[in-house]
Amino acid sequence: MTLRTGRDGRRTDGGHNKAVWGIRGSGSIVRITLALWFLAHAAAPLYASSNKGSNGKDKLDPVLAALAEKGSVGRSRVIVIVKRGADPSDDVRKLGGNLGRRLPLINGQVVELSNGQLKKLAGSSAVESMHVDRALRAHLNRAAVTIGARAVQEDLGFDGAGVGVAIIDSGVSSWHDDLTYKGTNLNVRVVGGQRVAKFVDFVNGRTAPYDDNGHGTHIAGIIAGNGYDTNGARAGIAPAAHLVSLKVLSDQGAGYISNVIAALDWAVMNKAAYNIRVINLSVGAPITESFLTDPLTVAAKRAVDNGIVVVAAAGNLGRNKLAQPQYGGITSPGNAPWVFTVGASNTKGTVNRNDDTVADYSSRGPTAVDLGAKPDVIAPGTGIVSLSDPTSVFYQTKSAYLLTGTLKTAYKPYLSLTGTSMAAPMVAGTAALMIQANPKLTPNLVKAIIEYTAQKYAYDSLTQGAGFLNTRGAVELARFFITSKAGQKYPSAKPWSRTILWGNQRLTGGVIKPAGTAWATSVTWGAAFRDTGENIVWGTTCGRDCDNIVWGTSLLDADNIVWGTLSRDVDNIVWGTSRDGDNIVWGTLAADTNVVWGAQCAGANCENVVWGSSLPDLDNIVWGTQLDADNIVWGTCGDFGNIVWGTSDESGEPPPLYDDPDTSPPTFEVLTFDSLFSSDPATADGTTSGDPMTIQVVAQATTLIGGGF
Repeated sequence: MTLRTGRDGRRTDGGHNKAVWGIRGSGSIVRITLALWFLAHAAAPLYASSNKGSNGKDKLDPVLAALAEKGSVGRSRVIVIVKRGADPSDDVRKLGGNLGRRLPLINGQVVELSNGQLKKLAGSSAVESMHVDRALRAHLNRAAVTIGARAVQEDLGFDGAGVGVAIIDSGVSSWHDDLTYKGTNLNVRVVGGQRVAKFVDFVNGRTAPYDDNGHGTHIAGIIAGNGYDTNGARAGIAPAAHLVSLKVLSDQGAGYISNVIAALDWAVMNKAAYNIRVINLSVGAPITESFLTDPLTVAAKRAVDNGIVVVAAAGNLGRNKLAQPQYGGITSPGNAPWVFTVGASNTKGTVNRNDDTVADYSSRGPTAVDLGAKPDVIAPGTGIVSLSDPTSVFYQTKSAYLLTGTLKTAYKPYLSLTGTSMAAPMVAGTAALMIQANPKLTPNLVKAIIEYTAQKYAYDSLTQGAGFLNTRGAVELARFFITSKAGQKYPSAKPWSRTILWGNQRLTGGVIKPAGTAWATSVTWGAAFRDTGENIVWGTTCGRDCDNIVWGTSLLDADNIVWGTLSRDVDNIVWGTSRDGDNIVWGTLAADTNVVWGAQCAGANCENVVWGSSLPDLDNIVWGTQLDADNIVWGTCGDFGNIVWGTSDESGEPPPLYDDPDTSPPTFEVLTFDSLFSSDPATADGTTSGDPMTIQVVAQATTLIGGGF
């Protein structure tokens, strides 16, 4: 089926004012089966078809293409995607390049090469595509009670025993009392007295566990600390789960995406040996290309395809330099639909959820390049107390945030940190509890259950996703799916959102069908169709095969369809230009209170605008590619004076990590990532007015799932 669209991306076939998300373009014919969220599962690399041109430049990602075009001096660290059966090693050496680690998960090779030789290497017959090896960094108790994890442990009896969680971060402490296990459950894995089943160092090659930064140890405690030094008071979410620590960040909390890809590869290869069911990525890199081609997001998909839940921090770009909310700050790999992306809430230091708010630093959607709806959910991330490591940089630089336990110890065993880095492991630990309760859960079903049971507040979905994490509800529903008997009442609770964000479509109401097509590991989250063309979400007709549709309604002739298609009510448009502005997220109505940005944005209505395309100088734009974008955050040019995410750092070393938004970093002459996490983040203003970038709108009755954000 094809649909012709006009230059503004709107359908020209006279159909109703219903829209689904599509690709950006003008005057094009869009084939529905190639919609943005659809991803074929072929044996070749996912991005192979996008860079097949004979011109070497065609194989370069936007950042490398800009460097090559300008003939920039210096060298770049590059991930080369190699054609199957080929070997570019000789070509690299002939061009004066250095070979780094192999990345089997994506058939890649890390290479260091002068910028002047980028085009020549791209012209090699052995090269499929080339991508900048982007600098990577981390995103820097009452929370367990707030989300219901303590109730799961005490009332339902689940503690994560037997479930392996891989933490791709800065390492883990060589010893912490809270990572021990004193119980008798034989499913709990203990090595050397600690629940750290394995440690692999992708930075320095050491074999014994250590954490010279401190970030990874803090994450470990949120997921699986047992609160030993506080008699259980500061236990984490899954206090009997075992950990696999994969160190990819330096003592300064910085690294490269190639290290993360190597760690993901290791986790996939060793999944069975350590029962790795969850991966936590409290790290983020700038988005420089689509999730369909980014080596980091593609590698994350390989893990999800192998049945591993991949959880990532949304990023801490939720406010501009004036401390105003801004949209569009999601980082990679959180921009991928198959990754579970977590924003942060502020519990105000209480266990009462009534005073919880979305943290002002928490990144909002949409995602750069693909314009996807993120985050998926929100979890506590402000002032989170977890484990410290006395040998780490954090122990020295964040001494004001160190805390004692109730037991006498040689050092202060706890540390309070803030950031979406702390929110992501809340979800990772919840996933471990769910999988202990129901080992049959797939990554998609884990995500669906957590979203469905989340608690919604008065925020749009680009801010809160499906809502605030509800660990108890998620575990109860996961257990119900494996223990329920015929006629047993479907569990529910008043706070549950009963909402799933399927790609850019919001599904509300109904009940989850655990045997549905959408939850299979072969299905990409957010896709409209399977490879076979089978409708995943809903359709105009439903025969005997309706059992594989996502969830049910009360329609007699479509028991397992999400929603029918006979309704002409268009009030719940997600993306569009309906006169009913109440439920439009992005539109063109100046008076619409829920519009993020629009063509008629006027003065005061533009305060929360992230980007635009009509200004001549784009000084305050957050995303863009123009050379004169002085304050650009997301960019692809090599000479940005004040770039935050980019390639202008001539030192070649990724900048250090300062995760805590409440802790001011030291001053640097050149603006770096650190500014984003200070008490007054030096991010782009984000107050541009004017016409947004052209949106290609594709309408199709059988794939639209409405619902105002």
